[in-house]
Amino acid sequence: MDKNIKYGKEVVFKERRSIQILEKRFLDKEFSRTFSDVVNEIFKCKGKVILTGIGKSGIVAQKISATLNSTGTYSMFLHSADSVHGDLGTIRKEDIVIIISKSGDTPEILKIMPFFKRYGVKTILITGDKDSTIAHFCDYILDCDVEEACPHNLAPTSSSTVALVTGDAIAIALLQKRGFSKKDFALFHPGGVLGRRLLLRVEDIMVKGDNLPVVNVNTNLREVIYLISSKRLGCAIVLNKKNIAGIITDGDLRRLLEKRMDIENLKAKDAMSKNPKMIPSSSLAVNALNIMEKNKITQLIISNDGKTPAGIIHIHTLVELGLK
Repeated sequence: MDKNIKYGKEVVFKERRSIQILEKRFLDKEFSRTFSDVVNEIFKCKGKVILTGIGKSGIVAQKISATLNSTGTYSMFLHSADSVHGDLGTIRKEDIVIIISKSGDTPEILKIMPFFKRYGVKTILITGDKDSTIAHFCDYILDCDVEEACPHNLAPTSSSTVALVTGDAIAIALLQKRGFSKKDFALFHPGGVLGRRLLLRVEDIMVKGDNLPVVNVNTNLREVIYLISSKRLGCAIVLNKKNIAGIITDGDLRRLLEKRMDIENLKAKDAMSKNPKMIPSSSLAVNALNIMEKNKITQLIISNDGKTPAGIIHIHTLVELGLK
């Protein structure tokens, strides 16, 4: 076997085994009780959850903080070294601090522990040494002691993974406890695909006003073709007075021209498809996409009363937004 592959597999094996060790710790009464207390303490916290650490532990702390924020728990990252130069001013008595330290003896964190105690904030430690110096200062200690995937048991590898998984476990337990839904998640991720699927409405992206391709039932078909070409939506809405009578699409025109080429005397009503599909402007854009896919159409009329047009939407717009 290629040595590179061999080494890579060994790391994956060791880190997977470390997560299994963490999983088994939940069977331990002391660990599981502490974990539950940590979740309950954060849940009732009136302030923010502050994550701190140094080096690779600091990077893990930043990720956990981001996960907490995105799942409904107000959080921030505090750099352990910078904190002694003024950043401690961000801490309030109602906050909770989660400390990540593999050794439990990180000098930069030890410097700020007296401040946490003096301020009276609750402290949670995720560590590889539950009997360390920092552990003696903390209210809750989550034992995450594992062997590193590094062959010398030095480079933070498995320990970083286990700390990260522990943070994720806390965040998701809180998400469940808060009843945090997909819609709540979307509110914090408006730029993501899920956010667009759950938040984006037809009225936000529909073509309306002067850009709307509208003709009368008696409009000459040549004028209709010109309008469809100029508006570049591949269709025209046909009105009888102010009410929707039908729709003419590129496909309708092709089918008509296959039957007859003399269009001089034809009107919009001769080419239109009656009873077109419609959707209210307040509908989710993803629902509009579902209607178009189900009915194999590429344009959908927007109408709030089922009679008059408010806008139109093209399937290409929805695809470009990543809804499909």
